[in-house]
Order: sequence, then structure tokens, then C-alpha cells
Amino acid sequence: MATSDTRTQILDAAERLFAEHGYRGTSVRAITKLAGANLAAVGYHFGSKAELMAAVARRVVEPINAAQCAGLDKLLARTPDPPVSELVEAFAGPLFDEMSAGDEGGARTSRLFVTILSDPAEEVRSWTGPAEDSVRERYFAAFARVLPGLSPEELWFRMRGILAVTAVDRLEVHHQPSPGCVSPVAGDPARRWAITFLTAAMSAPPPRT
Repeated sequence: MATSDTRTQILDAAERLFAEHGYRGTSVRAITKLAGANLAAVGYHFGSKAELMAAVARRVVEPINAAQCAGLDKLLARTPDPPVSELVEAFAGPLFDEMSAGDEGGARTSRLFVTILSDPAEEVRSWTGPAEDSVRERYFAAFARVLPGLSPEELWFRMRGILAVTAVDRLEVHHQPSPGCVSPVAGDPARRWAITFLTAAMSAPPPRT
């Protein structure tokens, strides 16, 4: 197996196992076994299990970040203060695009994204770098301009809510519904509902103290 193929196989295996079992529930041995690689390959290609986690996360998140930046650039080229609904669409829309229903890739990305948001392992929370920080800070600044009544803490809480609601919705569309439960909706209707709901949540006045 070529070196580049080995690296990709390890990334694919790690993405699947991290999504299914979490960071601490996944061993390097399990990853290399699934990838068909020798145990030393993780160290050779990534340095450590933590660096492998970072590489997996970036491979999933970078296309989302790029689309989020492009969407924000387009909005800001038109006006310095876009409507909240358009900011929400630009921020959440790429999540729907990258976690589309109907294919295993979208399902795996959905599971991994939820893992990134919820896994308590420090290695899952410390992988971000300047590129990821820049996207967050740009959207934070844009939302802050059009929602000046929110404290920084509450604004960031609501932005995290956008990520969480969208990721959980995308995860649900890949699950078989329980008997008697309404099946989650995929496609454009779910996207429109999410944007409407999240716009209302972002625009709500701060609670009274």
C-alpha cells in the first residue's frame, strides 16, 4: 500500500471509530486494524493519537469553514450589517451541505461532528487552530453588530446552539425512527425549518435579570 493510501486509510478508519466510540473509546490498535496498517503507521504519519484526532477533525471541518467564510464574504460585500436570517443561513447552511442525508459519508460526518461537540476528552477540544478561530471570530463579530443587546457570553452560547441543533438534526436523519415516532425530514424542508427556528432563537431578546 502506498504511503498516501495508508495515510488516507488511517484517516478513514479513525473517523469512523472516533464517531462511533469517541476518542477514549478508540484505540490506536483498533484504528490500524480497520485500516489494514501496522501499529507504527499512526506514529509515522501523524505523530500521536491526539494529532490523528486533529487531522480527522480538520478534514471534516475545513470544507465547512471554507463555505462559511465564502458565505460571510458574500454577505459583507453587500452590506456591513446583514439580516440575522442571512447570517444564520451562511453559518448553518454549510453544515447541511456537508452532512447531507442519504449517503454514508454524510452520516459519518454527522456522527463525528456531534462527537467533536460533545466528547469530554481534552484532545477533542484542543485540536482547533487559527483557521477555526478566525471563522468563529468573524461570525461572532457579524452577529454582535446586528444583535447589540446580547452579552458576549450569551451570543456565543447561541452560536454554539446553532452548531448543536444542526448537527443533532443531521444525525437524526440517518437513524431509523423508533416505532410510533415521526421520521426526521431530510432535504430542503428541514433546512428551511432549521434556519427559521435558529433565526428566531438568535433574534430573541436577552432574558430579564
